[in-house]
Amino acid sequence: MNESRNSRDTERLGYLQTLYSEAEAAELANGIESLIAQYASKVAMSAEPTRLTESDVALITYGDTLNESNTPPLRVLHRFHREYLAGIFDLVHILPFHPYSSDDGFSVIDYKVIRADLGDWDDIENLSEDCRIMADAVINHLSSQSRWFKEYLAGNPEFADFFIDCDPDTDLSAVVRPRISPLLTCYNDASGRDRHIWTTFSADQVDLNFRNPSVLLAVIDVLFFLISKGASLLRLDAVTFLWKEPGTACANLAGTHALIKVMRSAVSALRDDVVAITETNVPHRENVAYFGNGYDEAHMVYNFALPPLIAHSLIQGDGRHLSQWAKGLTLPSNEVCFFNFSASHDGVGVRPVEEILNADELQQLVDATLAAKGRVSSRTTTDGKRRPYELNCTFLDLIARAGEPESVTVSRFVAAQAIVLAMPGVPAIYIQSLLGTRNDFDLVEETGRARSINRSRHDYSTIESKLDDKDGLAGKIFTALTQLIRVRRKHPAFNPYAKFQVLDLGDSVFALSRGGKSDGRRVCSIVNLAGQNVEVRIAAELAGIDLLTNKPTPAGKHTLPPYAVRWLSS
Repeated sequence: MNESRNSRDTERLGYLQTLYSEAEAAELANGIESLIAQYASKVAMSAEPTRLTESDVALITYGDTLNESNTPPLRVLHRFHREYLAGIFDLVHILPFHPYSSDDGFSVIDYKVIRADLGDWDDIENLSEDCRIMADAVINHLSSQSRWFKEYLAGNPEFADFFIDCDPDTDLSAVVRPRISPLLTCYNDASGRDRHIWTTFSADQVDLNFRNPSVLLAVIDVLFFLISKGASLLRLDAVTFLWKEPGTACANLAGTHALIKVMRSAVSALRDDVVAITETNVPHRENVAYFGNGYDEAHMVYNFALPPLIAHSLIQGDGRHLSQWAKGLTLPSNEVCFFNFSASHDGVGVRPVEEILNADELQQLVDATLAAKGRVSSRTTTDGKRRPYELNCTFLDLIARAGEPESVTVSRFVAAQAIVLAMPGVPAIYIQSLLGTRNDFDLVEETGRARSINRSRHDYSTIESKLDDKDGLAGKIFTALTQLIRVRRKHPAFNPYAKFQVLDLGDSVFALSRGGKSDGRRVCSIVNLAGQNVEVRIAAELAGIDLLTNKPTPAGKHTLPPYAVRWLSS
């Protein structure tokens, strides 16, 4: 065992000792080592850690977003990647693909099984040969229909204390809630005893009890299994709530951070190029804490403040909040970065900007959602009040304006994605954004769930026709976004770890300098956020060739058309 491995094992034991007794920590450390040895023969160790590069752009999709009769959807996705996305998206985030009982996959019944209606593990492994796969590790909770929970209720000692049975008289008023549903759900065990189970998200999603060391070992086994099946990025879902301490907020506790550090250490010991990414939809200052010291926790953190700030900027034509926030972005090392996006399978969360936007500005986002006939999901605060938690709307419709020409809608939407693509870190585009999908009211009515508004399923032949129609909405958006991505992939200034600086070119403009001499040439990204012409003055050090048009942009005064995007290479 080399010195680096020894150091990593010692650190892991130290983290475990902050969570468990000395004896439990030692036993668990040995259990993790045994798992590493068990999976080593199934996982080819990379020769050296693989850093993310400017060519890494992620597509976020459900396994069954695209469908074709008599073909498993995962194979349809692979075909879509080969025919339309090769050389554009080198990362594909497939949302939970396991059997589930609710929440569109996020109530997992069996972590080691692929849904029969999607395909099989061969489909995942085959796709992983063409691109890197990000898999969801839904580890805060699992389905009440899962074998683990059924064995728990049956009294199987192997699963004793796998879940949290809490006295309903316990004062849990301080617990931070992402939902308005009850925190405890009553289940009857095999003996007829009432079990009041902790359910952060819904009655069907039973929280795992990480105070039991066996739970952590079982979860690490799940992570290793996903890696063995082709996943090289692991999205650790809803980890905000992993560690519970009644009497506290039960969110972002020190125990949670220690758990993430153990998981990162374990997966890195199995394979050095696996990327751990935390999904923590919380205020920005709490979110970035998951980077740890830059070497010991998440490799990437979802940049949750970015979507509502982009939406606010484009709705108001004012980028002051976006620019001020971006100026404050810092990273604890050059080995971590942000995961940037504007839209995902969930709605646009507003908690991350509660300390950035004031009440009136938050209400403006709510009003824009309602104007687009979207939905607004709420959460219950510790004082019993209900506040907006999530805007359920496609990002396209959120920032669109009724009655405007389609060309304006497209330009504004492309400007939004250009900001995502220029930000420091790895950009991600949700498949519904890539396809120009509008609010799916029929699906909301069918499911009764607000989030369904942005989770449309598409017939593959219909999508082919739409993308081939270059004059249609989907064709225009797809062509524009893929052009931006192709340009981005070629320039080292867009490396996820490259330097960045927010520039002041006026309130209606978001300007960002990426790269420098050490990163190759610099690129200045300029986006007009307003629906009218805006004059900007380009300094001599920023002047250069616009990568998007190959036209020179000399120093001096320039007029930017509404929602114009310029990527100037100097």
